[in-house]
Amino acid sequence: MRIEEAIEVFGQGFTFTRGFTHPYLFERVAPLWVMRDAPRKRPEYRNEEWLVYRTPAEEAERVIQANRRQRYAVCVFLEGDETHEHVKIEFKAIGYRFHGVETLFDHSLNQIPEFKCSYSTKRVVEMADAEKLKEAAGSWQVRPQDLADPNSRLRQYIACDGETAVGWVRSIRCGDSGWCSNMFVKADYRRQGIGKALMSRMLLDDRASGQTSAVLLASHSGAMLYPKVGYEKLGTLAIFTRKKS
Repeated sequence: MRIEEAIEVFGQGFTFTRGFTHPYLFERVAPLWVMRDAPRKRPEYRNEEWLVYRTPAEEAERVIQANRRQRYAVCVFLEGDETHEHVKIEFKAIGYRFHGVETLFDHSLNQIPEFKCSYSTKRVVEMADAEKLKEAAGSWQVRPQDLADPNSRLRQYIACDGETAVGWVRSIRCGDSGWCSNMFVKADYRRQGIGKALMSRMLLDDRASGQTSAVLLASHSGAMLYPKVGYEKLGTLAIFTRKKS
């Protein structure tokens, strides 16, 4: 998979879940991409996310300032093992603050190791499980219409200790690829194989549904988990915001 393809999967998947409460759009503003609220009557727009790949900082800044609404972050994609130090220098020079990096992974779905754990793992298809997950996560992770629709773009998975949700992850279909969203295991249940079991189940279903690849972004701790289930590093994402004047 090329970086541009992964950016498309990220944009489509991220905006799908972000759009649960109000449409959140993924648009091309050449040479960049932007993820942001659709027009709304009240002015309280959520933060925009501007996505940059192979565009110099000053050119990206011109496009952003000409097209942004209000608050925003800049996400710069770097290929392979390319260091982010040079983009830190470029964006710092024009008034940005660096916030960190995440790792971009993709999975070909050719070989998927199967993992089991001592807790129940399943796809969420009943409202009772969706409500159980909402209580544990603090917000809806899957909508009622996604439970009822066998062709929904969203598939949600859950691990339970009795009646308590202790881990969860979801897959968003984006064309022929899947976007892995919101993988989480409660602190007291980590290092027991729950994350690997959930990911394995999700990826097997991705392949069975006809998808040919899967994409995700990972924090430092997540970056140690995902290669164990077959993900390979595609690049990194460096995050910047404008310094307050």
